[in-house]
Amino acid sequence: MRLILKILAAVILALLAYIAIGGVMVATAGGLPMRGDLIDIGGGRRMHIVCEGPKTAAPTILFEAGAFGFSADWGAAQPKVVAQGLHACAYDRAGLGLSDPGPEPRDANAVVSDLEKLLKAAHEDGPFIVVGHSMAGLYLPLFAARNPDKIAGLVFVDAATPDMSETPSGRQFAEAFRKASRLAAFGARLGLFTPLKGTWLGDKYGLPPEASAEKRRAFASPEHNRWASAEVDTWMASAAEAKAAGPLDPKWPVAVITAGKHRADLSGLTYAPARASRAGYSENVPLATHQTLVGLAYSDAVVRGIDHVRDAAAKSGS
Repeated sequence: MRLILKILAAVILALLAYIAIGGVMVATAGGLPMRGDLIDIGGGRRMHIVCEGPKTAAPTILFEAGAFGFSADWGAAQPKVVAQGLHACAYDRAGLGLSDPGPEPRDANAVVSDLEKLLKAAHEDGPFIVVGHSMAGLYLPLFAARNPDKIAGLVFVDAATPDMSETPSGRQFAEAFRKASRLAAFGARLGLFTPLKGTWLGDKYGLPPEASAEKRRAFASPEHNRWASAEVDTWMASAAEAKAAGPLDPKWPVAVITAGKHRADLSGLTYAPARASRAGYSENVPLATHQTLVGLAYSDAVVRGIDHVRDAAAKSGS
């Protein structure tokens, strides 16, 4: 019994020391050089946006990250489209990355409203090919429905769709993810993630060095995790808002890029946006994971989807 108590005491002390180290590291964490700009969107709030490449007659590529994601998530794909001579923008949603927090709830309506304000203040007028990863699949339909004259096409990257949330497995996933996200926010507040940000957990995407450093900073940030969790809390509400916006216009070119194997009960819903388009395209990358699909190793598939949508939009005169 004494040995058990000693082991338990040692474990508790080690855990307390780990938390203390994490807290100190959070408090003393240094900054990184900022890419892009902080834009005043009104109401005393600023949002961070990274736009690169010359503005031309071609559509702007507008990147929307998934849950817990922000502009750095596109650190592999964005330079690849810019190298083609395109103008591309990625940004941080409210409270994530370098953007100021916004009013709650952080549902799809709030996200899209912020994005509209940001694009207007940044003088990014479109038209846009909007590229969304993961949870961003709930934001793309709403943004497109509210701004149909600015849409040249859409690219869903291993993305959720509103219809998925109406299935039993979709509802189960949303609830489990909500609980896990709250735990992540709590752990970040305790400083538990800071000692781990240099490991593979800090950047599961496989991003280039500059974007990877930003991703690792956000991974350990209590503020970033708190507001990311607030978004996940609204998953079902966001899905309902996107669903209420109505179906995508079939004239919009759509690409769906997926990773690994999908569940049989959800695969049809995953590819539905491409199948509903008159210029639909889909590609599966079997060796990619949900995260690495947008990293250096596999983001060429994302670029191929963008290329398809851009070519189709040019042919249709969009």
